[in-house]
Amino acid sequence: MQIRAYKTTDDKLDGAILSLVDIDAPKHLVTESEQARGEAENANQSKDLFLAVLGHELRTPLASLLLQAQLLRRGTAVDASKLARAGEVIERATRMQMQLVDDLLDVSRIVAGKLKVQMDVVDLSVVIKAALDAVSGSIQRKSLEVDVVLDKAAGAVAGDAARLQQVISNLLTNAIKFSSERGHITVTLEKTNGCAHVKVSDTGAGIDPGFLPHVFDRFSQADTSNTRLYGGLGLGLAIVRHLVEQHGGMIKADSAGVGKGATFSVTLPLMNAPRVAADGGAIVFAAGGKVGRHDLRPIKGLRILVVDDDVATRDAISEVLREMGADVKVAESAEEALTAVAAFHPQLLLCDIAMPGEDGYAFIRRLRALGVDGGGSMPALALTALATDDDRQRSLAAGYQLHLTKPVDIDRLSAAVVELATRPDASSRSSPS
Repeated sequence: MQIRAYKTTDDKLDGAILSLVDIDAPKHLVTESEQARGEAENANQSKDLFLAVLGHELRTPLASLLLQAQLLRRGTAVDASKLARAGEVIERATRMQMQLVDDLLDVSRIVAGKLKVQMDVVDLSVVIKAALDAVSGSIQRKSLEVDVVLDKAAGAVAGDAARLQQVISNLLTNAIKFSSERGHITVTLEKTNGCAHVKVSDTGAGIDPGFLPHVFDRFSQADTSNTRLYGGLGLGLAIVRHLVEQHGGMIKADSAGVGKGATFSVTLPLMNAPRVAADGGAIVFAAGGKVGRHDLRPIKGLRILVVDDDVATRDAISEVLREMGADVKVAESAEEALTAVAAFHPQLLLCDIAMPGEDGYAFIRRLRALGVDGGGSMPALALTALATDDDRQRSLAAGYQLHLTKPVDIDRLSAAVVELATRPDASSRSSPS
């Protein structure tokens, strides 16, 4: 007899199928059928729970954003301290949203097998310092004490500097999140048996022994109740594990129990023979950093064209660039931008990709076709909400030198503009004819 497997939520049909299987099928098929049904029900419950948590995590920062924006629009009794407080709340809420979106996109890439790493020579001490700098504001807000011990002899690893910084940043963010006010965090880097070992320890909430085996599972959280103390989607540590494994490493979590802190340990293989730069020094790659005001001298008087169809984004970017000392012209479409190129003679371009009529890919190709005399050789930055690795590669292939994903903060935008402005091919600034 031929037996077919059906998945259904109809109780009557399900009962009929089970009766058929009970009579004619081996017992192991009955067991497998019941197990599959149970797994499907658990998956549905997990999905519903995740969507509920996601809705909560999205709405919480949006609530503060909306209220602060409305208070600012009223303009009543807004002194300097209240204005500063509103700015801090808005920035923090926005960064929370950015992190949620980034984590969801990374998990989607992991599931699809499309999360890629660009391997190069990386100094982990540089990456750790950059990660600490990125979370310094959160450390200060909770008055945490952080001890950092870095072994200078640890050497270099083969890896993606940006992704490794993401690993360390996620572990630091996790330690900060579960630490109480004035808690203590320790970060160490040491070399043992040909491997680099990074440890992030805290004296915070700790991990229940029963949950410890699931701490790296996607969407897994020790407390999913409405009264939980800590927010989040349960994605950060799952992403960390995947990234570490992509680098040929291992990660483990240890905790003596609830209230006794936790330690996350990352082990990465060291490179046997680090590449050497022309000046004899080791080649190291950081994942970005802050730009001080003294670094903005190359921007003074630089003519920059900003192309974006969204007026709010366009205005904000223009204001940032003007504060840096640039001479800024804006355009809301590719056609308007080409007119500006002829009249304004920009020396640097910041352009959106997804725009009505003609997108940023087609525009940059038209611009490059103008040649040097027509302004077609100017350095160009793609600033877009298209955030996949394929989007980045497509931008670079079309003719942009850099690709940044929206939303971008002032420090990262400043660093990118300075980098473009100081490239050898941007050293000669043409004057309007």
